[in-house]
Amino acid sequence: MELAGLILFSSALFVAAASPGPGIAAIVARVLGRGSKEAIPFSIGIALGDVVWLTFAVLGLAALAQAFHEIFLVVKYAGAAYLLYLAYKIWTAPVVARDVEAQAGTEHPAKLLLGGLALTLGNPKTIVFYLALLPTILDLTQITVLGYAELVVATLSVVGVVFAGYIVLAARARQLFTTPMAIRILNRTTGALLAGAAAAVASR
Repeated sequence: MELAGLILFSSALFVAAASPGPGIAAIVARVLGRGSKEAIPFSIGIALGDVVWLTFAVLGLAALAQAFHEIFLVVKYAGAAYLLYLAYKIWTAPVVARDVEAQAGTEHPAKLLLGGLALTLGNPKTIVFYLALLPTILDLTQITVLGYAELVVATLSVVGVVFAGYIVLAARARQLFTTPMAIRILNRTTGALLAGAAAAVASR
């Protein structure tokens, strides 16, 4: 790909990825509620979902996505249900003042990765970007195999930087919550954030 096109794509993706949405809300809530370790595989799953939608767009599968609308509805609601499950777990977590990293790593990384993937596959903001906006940014009919590989690298790099930034900021905020009252507020707030993200996914 031409460098100008790659920069334009990366810039547009950065703005889209950094803007608040269900994915960002879920990552922040995951860090606040459980720690940054669990947020990493979850974020990787979200990033892989971006690659899936990028692939759909490059291969011209927007029509296929419309044809199998019911399948994507199932994926969307599965992602929303997973977020609600996380919201419930965090909302009902025991309120005990302890090391803020003590609860990290309680879920298998593969489960977290699949949860992040399902969230992205059902995220309306991601779908709109790749299937509606991306064709206006790049001429998808002219993308070669090498160009596709470059887009994948750019996608993973951009969303990786964005997600890492949110994880670091949320982890620092989490250090402020060390008393039982603060932890209760933290759990209820992050639970509400996850429930709100689930509602945003399911309602579109």
